[in-house]
Amino acid sequence: MLKRIFDIVCSLIGIILLLPFFIIVSLLIIVNSGFPVFYIQTRVGKCSRNFKLFKFRTMHTAADEKGLLTVGGRDPRVTSIGYYLRKYKLDELPQLFNVLLGTMSLVGPRPEVNKYVDLYNTKQLQVLNVKPGITDLASLEFINENELLAQSSNPEETYINKIMPEKLMLNLKYIAQQSFATDIKIIFNTLLKIVK
Repeated sequence: MLKRIFDIVCSLIGIILLLPFFIIVSLLIIVNSGFPVFYIQTRVGKCSRNFKLFKFRTMHTAADEKGLLTVGGRDPRVTSIGYYLRKYKLDELPQLFNVLLGTMSLVGPRPEVNKYVDLYNTKQLQVLNVKPGITDLASLEFINENELLAQSSNPEETYINKIMPEKLMLNLKYIAQQSFATDIKIIFNTLLKIVK
């Protein structure tokens, strides 16, 4: 209950304070690559329920048809303004609306697309017992995930066989020790990493 109240209060305050920034970013995206401003993708949430995740659009339209993974900092599918939005994780800010709506939490396992969730084993599926979040332990550990994938000769294989299992292991660790204090610590460390 405390976690939900915290999510509502923080997301509402965040949306109000960031509204001018949202407008500026929206205009930059329109000038840079047209509409739409937001990228809406189906992700898997708590209890395996699908939901619509909101992001600022950072790729050219229909770019996800060429693959779901972003490889390297200069993936040619990423727009020029999108590069900076991704670099500083600003494309994730519209997920504050997901938090307000209750489909996500500020802290929790990052939600995946069905394609990858279908590969989870029984133990890994336990991450779907909690609400997904904007940030988590795995986000901190793999903040440079795009660069790691860029070094691989087969990014898809590297993600499925190496990165995804490690992220899920961290998600399970979070679930086992989750608390209000842990969430505050993860939020603080996330902001610190982005600033650095």
